[in-house]
Amino acid sequence: MPTPVSPLQRVSFYSVIYGVLAALCLWFAYEFRFGGFIVGNLIDAQTADQFLNHQRPLALLWIVPLKVIALFLIGQFRGVFYYFRLPDALRLVLVLFVTSIVMFLASSFIGDADPYGALKIPRGVILTDFNLSLVIFVGFRVVIRTLRERFWGKDSETRGIVERVAIIGAGQAGEELVANLLARRGHGLLPVCFLDDNIRKHGLDIHGIRVVGAPELISKINEKFGVSEIILALPMTSAKRIREISTLAAANNLRVLTVPSLTELAGGKVRATDLRPVSVEDLLGREPAVLDNNAIAAMITGRTVLVTGAGGSIGREICHQIATRGAARLILVEQCEVLLFQIEQELIEKGQGAIITPLIGDVTDASRMREIFQRYCPALVLHAAAHKHVPMMESQPGEALKNNALGTAMVATLASEFNAEQFVLISSDKAVNPTNVMGATKRLAEMIVQAMQARPGNRTKFCAVRFGNVLGSSGSVIPLFKKQIMAGGPVTLTHPDVQRYFMTIPEAVGLVLQSATLGQSGEILVLEMGKPLKIIDVAKQLIELSGFRPGVDIEIKIVGLRPGEKLVEELHHEGEAYQPTSHPRVYRFVTPPPSYAHLAKVVDGVQRLLDQDRNACKQGIKALVPEYVPYTE
Repeated sequence: MPTPVSPLQRVSFYSVIYGVLAALCLWFAYEFRFGGFIVGNLIDAQTADQFLNHQRPLALLWIVPLKVIALFLIGQFRGVFYYFRLPDALRLVLVLFVTSIVMFLASSFIGDADPYGALKIPRGVILTDFNLSLVIFVGFRVVIRTLRERFWGKDSETRGIVERVAIIGAGQAGEELVANLLARRGHGLLPVCFLDDNIRKHGLDIHGIRVVGAPELISKINEKFGVSEIILALPMTSAKRIREISTLAAANNLRVLTVPSLTELAGGKVRATDLRPVSVEDLLGREPAVLDNNAIAAMITGRTVLVTGAGGSIGREICHQIATRGAARLILVEQCEVLLFQIEQELIEKGQGAIITPLIGDVTDASRMREIFQRYCPALVLHAAAHKHVPMMESQPGEALKNNALGTAMVATLASEFNAEQFVLISSDKAVNPTNVMGATKRLAEMIVQAMQARPGNRTKFCAVRFGNVLGSSGSVIPLFKKQIMAGGPVTLTHPDVQRYFMTIPEAVGLVLQSATLGQSGEILVLEMGKPLKIIDVAKQLIELSGFRPGVDIEIKIVGLRPGEKLVEELHHEGEAYQPTSHPRVYRFVTPPPSYAHLAKVVDGVQRLLDQDRNACKQGIKALVPEYVPYTE
């Protein structure tokens, strides 16, 4: 184990290094001025001897310590010696400029009073010393960094097999990636060329790496440069281009990786070298949603926030985004102990352990939920707990009713009773003209929330937020496809014409929080989902991203629509009034809200259906949700 370096040792090391450099610069400054180095120097021998042999030693005694002390004060002794970038160079320039000014002022104003002549430094020496110091100090640090990156350090021990890679995109992300790869050879990746669509960059060098042409040259770079991988450093909105390049790379047996987005890099979440395979999320081509973070923070900061279903895909991301926005306390309610433990550990690892309270609880358990509300009195309630798997709920409609409808009624009633400021229901596009139990029970949840707004004495603002499928959530089609591809296929599709709306989990949750700041009493808000994607196209892209050929290496098998499944999801009911909000990706649907008396009718009707068989239960749901078209056996 290496012995730690003490502060005194580090200061001594830097003092010696910088002291020697400063002495050399000043020594040669005198030589250039008085030692005959410059052709045509007309200084007589006696004058030259006076400056070189008398003043120079005296000047070294105060100028060298002056520069060393100045470098210490500006923080140069605290840095790692072989790490040197532009900010370090600028600090060196500042120190050298200031010390040269001090030398000039000392020579001009108090030099004549110095009996030894040590302060009366000629202006030519001061100027020459400044220029030499710039070259020597900065050059020395650059040389040390270069040697360390190329030949020294622990990274060289792990170099082993080096993959030669081409970088697609000679922009900011590509430049930062190359700088990091060259600085840290332990990654085992050696950038050998850039490819970029901008013809103005062709033939130029970035950190010594040539931009050789457009990405269409992928088929030739393997032979010319020995490239085995390509790394995409493109904007995530370039979905079509990413798809084209990925397909071209797969055709040439090249592995494709991508860098994080500039938003992630700027936020410090990841580094440019945190490479990953291209995913379906990269192919969505959606511009990142711009959120009103001030409004969201104002809604959350200093308040107690309760999240039900905290361990689920959506609930987990809600917890992460709430925790970073200044909540006084975050209550995590989850009936699954394993999922609750996982989200608790994730938040603790992010330094949010002090504000979280993880609680085991079922939203249908009246006494437990009352105890939670009574003890913590949350100001904001985000209700994400739900049974959402369509085929499973189709065979167990009573459980869907119990959790999605009665659970929502329970939490919403307590939120109103304990005067929560706001209640937000996470709904689904499957609640629109539902053809399955899950969607119908989500529609019932929306009706319950709207009716709760009319509860006598209610002070809570209720709203529901609808959106479609989120990529990577539990039970979604993407993880299933990936698992099937890893197993060698086949990839199973219900129907070749099935289309779904998709968005990423972070975007969906960010827009849910944005919607909460916009929602009025009893409203249903819907997120802009873009254009629906054909599931068969998503399956083909996943197969290609995995390095296989659809229909050749991996079979795509059509198995038929499942009970209750639609070809295309909808986002609003017939008759719902469509209104824009102040956010371009959030829309408002306003319908006459049901009365509070209707809530009791819905809850009573649901409770009477719980013990009935499947078909009778579904017919009972249709009586409560007239637009529901049940699948009965």
